[in-house]
Amino acid sequence: MAGSAAVLTDDSLLSRLDRRLVKLEHFMAVIAGLAVFGLMVLAVISVSGRNLFNEPLPGYVDWIQQFMPLIAFMGISFVQRDGGHIRMDIVVSHLKGRPLWVFEFLTTFLIFALMVLLVWGTWAHFDRSFDFSKPMWSRDSTIDIGLPIWPAKLLAPVAFSVLCLRTFLQLVGYARAIVSGTDRPVAVPMIQSAAEQAAAEADHIEGRD
Repeated sequence: MAGSAAVLTDDSLLSRLDRRLVKLEHFMAVIAGLAVFGLMVLAVISVSGRNLFNEPLPGYVDWIQQFMPLIAFMGISFVQRDGGHIRMDIVVSHLKGRPLWVFEFLTTFLIFALMVLLVWGTWAHFDRSFDFSKPMWSRDSTIDIGLPIWPAKLLAPVAFSVLCLRTFLQLVGYARAIVSGTDRPVAVPMIQSAAEQAAAEADHIEGRD
């Protein structure tokens, strides 16, 4: 992981699209955070019920199964926008200018291609589960209390589709940087040094961001 990153903005169409998409990504990340909190509340209820009344929450494992895709998938595009996923720092830190943008373009393209395949595969997985003619529109359900599984399966292609949009915008940003040779492209994560990270954190604490 390369640490904190800054995403530059301007008045270009690419930057405007980036700022619009990040609103959706932020909303999805908030949903993931609420899912974590909800799962914590369910754990408290289940443990308290077991200890106080000898009766844990019915279907606790089923609810975990429903919550986990929210936690696992909904925030990945938001993290990609800020460059927070695993990166090869030992390579990236030695690159500057066009070689850096070429490297970033190639690695981002691999992510984009993988996500397109995952959207296709996870949508097919959801489609096998969803059926209007079945009870609760589902061909399968959880084992304990019979919750339909298709809503959880739908989250994967939705989240991966948003990540596809994010990586496509970043590919455009890196391509523009390769052509122009700029050191400050928009709509892509600019990795900050330790000093820049400290200054950004200080500005955030003081409310100047």
